[in-house]
Amino acid sequence: MDRDDIPLNPTSSPTFSRILQQRMKRRRLVQGAALGSAALATGCASPAQTTASDPGFPELQQGLDENLHLSASHEAEVLLRWGDPLFADSPDFDPNNQTGASQAKQFGFNNDYTGFVPLPLGSNNSDRGLLVVNHEYTSPDLMHPGSPLEQQLTMEQAEVDMMAIGLSVVEIQRDGAGAWSVNRNSSLNRRITPQTAMQLTGPAAGSDRTKTPYSPDGVACWGTYGNCAGGVTPWGTILSGEENVQGYFAGDFSAADERQKENYQRFGIQADTPWAAWPRYFDRWDLSKNPNEPMHVGYIVEIDPYDPNSVPKKRTALGRFKHEGCNVTINSDGYVVAYSGDDQRFEYLYRFVSKNKYKPDDRQANMDLLEEGTLYAARFDESGVQWLPLVFGAGPLTEENGFRSQADISLDTRKAADLLGATPMDRPEDVEVNPVTGTVFVMLTKNDERVPGQEDTVNPRADNRGGHIIEMMPQNGDHTAQRFGWEMFILAGDPEQVATYYHPDTSENGWFACPDNCAFDAQGNLWIATDGADDFGIADGLWVAPVAGPNRGRPRHFLRTPRGAELCGPSFTPDFTSFFCAVQHPGDDGGSFDEPSTRWPDFHAGMPPRPAVLAIRHRDGRPVGS
Repeated sequence: MDRDDIPLNPTSSPTFSRILQQRMKRRRLVQGAALGSAALATGCASPAQTTASDPGFPELQQGLDENLHLSASHEAEVLLRWGDPLFADSPDFDPNNQTGASQAKQFGFNNDYTGFVPLPLGSNNSDRGLLVVNHEYTSPDLMHPGSPLEQQLTMEQAEVDMMAIGLSVVEIQRDGAGAWSVNRNSSLNRRITPQTAMQLTGPAAGSDRTKTPYSPDGVACWGTYGNCAGGVTPWGTILSGEENVQGYFAGDFSAADERQKENYQRFGIQADTPWAAWPRYFDRWDLSKNPNEPMHVGYIVEIDPYDPNSVPKKRTALGRFKHEGCNVTINSDGYVVAYSGDDQRFEYLYRFVSKNKYKPDDRQANMDLLEEGTLYAARFDESGVQWLPLVFGAGPLTEENGFRSQADISLDTRKAADLLGATPMDRPEDVEVNPVTGTVFVMLTKNDERVPGQEDTVNPRADNRGGHIIEMMPQNGDHTAQRFGWEMFILAGDPEQVATYYHPDTSENGWFACPDNCAFDAQGNLWIATDGADDFGIADGLWVAPVAGPNRGRPRHFLRTPRGAELCGPSFTPDFTSFFCAVQHPGDDGGSFDEPSTRWPDFHAGMPPRPAVLAIRHRDGRPVGS
């Protein structure tokens, strides 16, 4: 959501691009050279070499129109659309007569993350499971007749708006022909909204800064919104990242605690947010009446999809910032390591290491592993990555600098990372561990406000509109190590417009821009979803690149979205024969409810464009991408 991407970081730490220049210059790499051939100075191995085969699908042509396009060897079905009924008693979708009550029983708007967990719990079943989907935000001008802006919403429309956000948990099953369907009679189906009961856990729970009229104890809280990407834990829960939450608040907060005011300024919260409809009708989001409410959002939310009565937990130990998502790996010694990016220009990359160890045969013991542990911010230099612990009392993280406890570090995570000298990044979004190589890939979407004067032949872009991808290598495969190695994987964008860094055999359709989300197939190939490629004249979509071997870093184009849309939430079934992804905000390129630029996916008169989740399969039943 670019309108919320306001650079607020006041620090002057060396930017990632400057470090990249120095490191690449030192290694005398030139554009088009094969990356990853030399060992790093830290003693970390180069990117792991695998024997995996490259993607075999016919490459899709670049383009931009109102339709969805897919590699010829595959087919896609629309599994869920905004407004689709989720329960046996859900009303049918009527775009001209929406209510908050009906939307609460229907699939939400602007679907982002998708995650599949098999049924039954503990199985590896690929034919039946729960699909969990984030609904990040709404686009009122695409949702309502008359195409109102946010500030023009009536109370009734604001209620629809609110119920269209959060998450959907839906049981789905696959038939013998490979087609998927929704089981509306499932007792596991659930909508999670800004009104769902939740709980803060970890250091910030019970802090005076989290106490409100709606949460007198600072522990019980309500709802989630701004949910972008996420992850599935090894114990079968879903992690959902609260990202751009600042636009939901308005009101005079001049009487708030000084620490709160400083925090809100850094988060982009304003007294007169022009697109905030909720504060006009609901006191919970009016800062003049409820000044501590923003401290209840900006977290990783852990949800048990197998228990529809469970209370979601907001894991404050993982920090409060604009979480794109969160992805977990189990280290060789049993500790849980979670990676997350703060999706804003000049913000940071984080790692969390649990206090307790994972127990493979004790799900209940694992359910609170993210409640206690150590949070780290990343500092990049020419030879590697140093992980800086954000621990109260260590270094500058003291009362003298405004931190009175670990709770303050959890709430003011960005400020703590500033003081430690973490490296400002170019919108770090998805951060995922490759299950084949064990290395960590970081999607850096873009930064068009990087200061000029930092160019060289390898990274000549001060205006990083295309984004890039890095790969981090834990020392000796240890994700808890204090230092990692790192390599540049791809510098993205149109090679005809900006200096880029791809495999030299990348085709005219293989380049992309603005990497956002990612996933890995059984061979460890990187699946790259984009958000912002239309700035280069092409549709957003999916590209697939090997991470090792002679074709390392050579993307192939697999899918492109309808105009105005971005591609989100790539995920696979355990057998890799089905692939899910979300098409978010189709028609959001100047179109409106009344005059849409596309009516995808229905293409029916009177039906607006509808965000939707796709289920994709190979026409021959083989693994997707083969």
